[in-house]
Amino acid sequence: MATKKSSDGKAPKKNGKSTTKANVNRVVKAAKKYDSSKNFKDNKDALAGVVAASAKSASRAANKKQKTFFVIFTVILIAAIVFVAVYGYFKGWFDPILIGDNTLDFNSDTYDVTAIKSENLSIHFLELGNGYTGDCVYIKAGETDVLIDAGSRSGSAAAIAAYVDRYCEDNTLEYVIATHAHQDHIAGFVGTKDAQGIFDKYECKTIIEFARTNATSEIYKNYCEKRNEEAERGANCYTALECVNNSNGAKKIYDLSGDGSITMEILYQKYYEQDTSNENNYSVCLLITQGNNNYLFTGDLEDSGETSLVNSNPDLPEVQLYKGGHHGSYTAASAALLHKIKPQCICICCCAGSVEYTKNLENTFPAQKFINRIAPYTDAVYVTTAGKVEQIDGKYKDVGYESLNGNIVYACTNGKVTMYFSNSSSKLKDTDWFKENRQCPPNWK
Repeated sequence: MATKKSSDGKAPKKNGKSTTKANVNRVVKAAKKYDSSKNFKDNKDALAGVVAASAKSASRAANKKQKTFFVIFTVILIAAIVFVAVYGYFKGWFDPILIGDNTLDFNSDTYDVTAIKSENLSIHFLELGNGYTGDCVYIKAGETDVLIDAGSRSGSAAAIAAYVDRYCEDNTLEYVIATHAHQDHIAGFVGTKDAQGIFDKYECKTIIEFARTNATSEIYKNYCEKRNEEAERGANCYTALECVNNSNGAKKIYDLSGDGSITMEILYQKYYEQDTSNENNYSVCLLITQGNNNYLFTGDLEDSGETSLVNSNPDLPEVQLYKGGHHGSYTAASAALLHKIKPQCICICCCAGSVEYTKNLENTFPAQKFINRIAPYTDAVYVTTAGKVEQIDGKYKDVGYESLNGNIVYACTNGKVTMYFSNSSSKLKDTDWFKENRQCPPNWK
């Protein structure tokens, strides 16, 4: 088939660049003609046509580029939105919107030792007999007795023993866990001349402790001495790392009930093996499971340790109960952990508002930032003790303490949860201390 030719005898070009080149040639030709004739009038129409054609060609090319850019931009924008949405979901950014009412539905009862003894499982958050913050959690599962930490001071051993003796009738603690080597978690294991330490008072069958420490304090040295004496009397002593590795006789999962209905699992986190300057991140972490219910204890673990806990335990479940990390510090209960566990009830061992560790009132336990982060998940938050703080000579000082919720007991039998309080059953947000010292987050209003 013959190829059509243009009026100048040349084959037409198939692309914008060739057309533009032809237009340029026409401009040059017209310009030469103009130069030779010096007659602008004869050539102005030709020049105008050439300019118009060139402009039209350029406009088409520009529109094509704009459409291409718009398509690419739209695709990138959609991809970015999808990425942010997915990333934000896993980071918990949308939890305040998505969670709704996650608060635990439970019965609240007056403190009744007989009723508590009849429960299949009871978890006790203890007041420690002084105005210092510390952890001590006693767990009764059938005939099995578990003690997690023994703070806050050596003299607290007397308050702990007086409480535990109501429930532990054979003077034996089947499991003792020391989460990390700070005084407010281990001092009660040592005791004083007037307050017999936990290791001396009770037969401790299995001791599980922190795998690493930087501690050199006198209380830590005394703890090691008392622990070694208990081991010489026959106690099994394991580190958390030995437990997660099922090595040297230790177990990752312990059967507390004897029939597998209540278990205690030691959870891995990287600071069992890695050094850190933050002693809190050496904390032993454990999960109590009772049927479909899960209860999480993380000692004083902070943000980096919590991230490792989440990453190392992809099957970490949502929990009905969470012991407020690090006494409700702003350094604990990170968004990553909360989004994973979505706690329904939170119990905090601390002396609320005490300036023992900081003079920044907003950061005293439980801190405002901690409260803001947990608020989207639940308002069922309880605290053992409140401190009395006064400003003396321009400085805040602790001048006493009083029970807030007092000794707190979370109990569950056949799926029915009951909470017992030795003082008030009020949620944290409804207490006078909270109203006077904290701002109420939107989720709690």
